[in-house]
Amino acid sequence: MIEIKNKKAYFDYFIEEEIEAGIVLKGTEIKSIRDGLAHLKDSYAIIRNNEIFLLNMYIGKYSDAGVFNHEERRTRKLLLNKSEILKLRDKIEITGYTLVPLKLYFKNNKAKILLGLGKGKKNYDKRESIKKNDIKRELDKTLKNKFN
Repeated sequence: MIEIKNKKAYFDYFIEEEIEAGIVLKGTEIKSIRDGLAHLKDSYAIIRNNEIFLLNMYIGKYSDAGVFNHEERRTRKLLLNKSEILKLRDKIEITGYTLVPLKLYFKNNKAKILLGLGKGKKNYDKRESIKKNDIKRELDKTLKNKFN
């Protein structure tokens, strides 16, 4: 199962809500994703004219496509219900949230993207996250050594 994650999103943002959306792709983009030639680093979603778009997502060129290949960082449309888009738009405009892609995966042979509604972390919040991860890693390591 192909699953492309944005690990940096959890480090840079407090993710408060997750939304699953469909994504409009071309045939060569699907084949490139299945080959693992994509990443979500530095990508984000915006709402324009009550439609939602994903910007700056990288999908590498498919090697066997020839002249019919796609643009690597083009703007891609996401598929959500109108009510969901309006709800997200209100949260983004009023409270200052950001839509960040968390994961790209296939569900019933359809490409899906998991969006996170998050607020940006400050530097001291990031240091706190690093400290918690280090403590958790040390605890796991000692428990593993204790039971083996």
